[in-house]
Amino acid sequence: MASTMLSLASASASPSTSLALQNNRMTKLILGTSDHTTLWGTKKSNPFVKTKSRGQITMAVAVNVSRFEGIPMAPPDPILGVSEAFKADTDEMKLNLGVGAYRTEELQPYVLDVVKKAENLMLERGENKEYLPIEGLAAFNKVTADLLFGADNPVIQQQRVATVQGLSGTGSLRLAAALIERYFPGAKVIISSPTWGNHKNIFNDARVPWSEYRYYDPKTVGLDFDGMMSDIKEAPEGSFVLLHGCAHNPTGIDPTPEQWEKIADVIQEKNHIPFFDVAYQGFASGSLDADASSVRLFAARGMELLVAQSYSKNLGLYSERIGAINVLCSSADAAVRTKSQLKRLARPMYSNPPIHGARIVANVVGNPALFDEWKEEMEMMAGRIKSVRQKLFDSLTAKDKSGKDWSFILKQIGMFSFTGLNKAQSDNMTNRWHVYMTKDGRISLAGLSSAKCEYLADAIIDSFHNVK
Repeated sequence: MASTMLSLASASASPSTSLALQNNRMTKLILGTSDHTTLWGTKKSNPFVKTKSRGQITMAVAVNVSRFEGIPMAPPDPILGVSEAFKADTDEMKLNLGVGAYRTEELQPYVLDVVKKAENLMLERGENKEYLPIEGLAAFNKVTADLLFGADNPVIQQQRVATVQGLSGTGSLRLAAALIERYFPGAKVIISSPTWGNHKNIFNDARVPWSEYRYYDPKTVGLDFDGMMSDIKEAPEGSFVLLHGCAHNPTGIDPTPEQWEKIADVIQEKNHIPFFDVAYQGFASGSLDADASSVRLFAARGMELLVAQSYSKNLGLYSERIGAINVLCSSADAAVRTKSQLKRLARPMYSNPPIHGARIVANVVGNPALFDEWKEEMEMMAGRIKSVRQKLFDSLTAKDKSGKDWSFILKQIGMFSFTGLNKAQSDNMTNRWHVYMTKDGRISLAGLSSAKCEYLADAIIDSFHNVK
């Protein structure tokens, strides 16, 4: 029982003062050593005692220790913490290449024009804010499944896809993890090494066991395809294989079409279940169809699979938390039952999803004119990232006289680039050059402007060659 001393700077204490202290649940009396008298009645009946000390009354009481005292401080998020440190830096050359959010050439947040138009449509229609069903907005679920698989895909026409609106990619992954934990008890999820930092948190929280398969080869700064294939083969039969549909995060390294075919071969042979995370459809290459080709390849083989989607990047709807979980089943009946259980899992988690982002997506994808405008804007965003990727490579090649091959930067795709820098080198990037990034050497090219490519090249060359 911890104690505290409360001093009253008055010659006497009124009953109302003592009652207020009682109401604050101050508890056990701690007696002093000096002479004392009670405020009311006997010592035994009073929780407070006054002791005279140089004209003041000192009251000694004890308070309960918090029942939450045993909760430890959580470590800061490794990605979001980068932004906090960046904000505190006053250097004019500072760069925030940590968080994966698109920026303009002026390094400002960007709201797509097509999103503004979709929101104007919503205002014109005077749409209400009533609760959505547990599974989300029906129009959203339809267009999002069509966008992923293709509207003319047999799996759509046969109604074999169970689609439930989720809280962006993270919430959709978490809902899928809950489904795995409940209906595939003991099944393991195997995850690429490295992977997006939140994947492991999601499966840990859902109590789904996981292990890693090799993916990144530090010697080539490329894909360890042989290691990946070997580890998928050795995983227990019936495992869920978590795959990045396009623009692998954090490496930016994707399998080739031929390699995707071989990955599908071994997953089928081992009776595994593919589980795609698609966070960058259309944003990686600029083509919605090209970025969905890996998922469609597996679907065309008749495989059952899971796909978590997000519209944070490709529509810039970061704060709207809009995404979906899709489960492709072997029959329409299985899809209906699976959807019913996804809804059952969602109900105690968050009851039903938000409507604003869902309506934006439904308006954009469901309107041919807006859909075409969206594709143009995505091509613009993807094109800007490709241009700074190219300029960074050109700057590195021109400035670095060591003969090092920097071509891996051009082979990577999407928002991120894995620089190959280790933790000490990444620390040097921040401490000396004011370039903020994750400690695994990942940089977000979306946070880079053409004007700062040469500065970034200088920082990378210094860190790579002068820090071990």
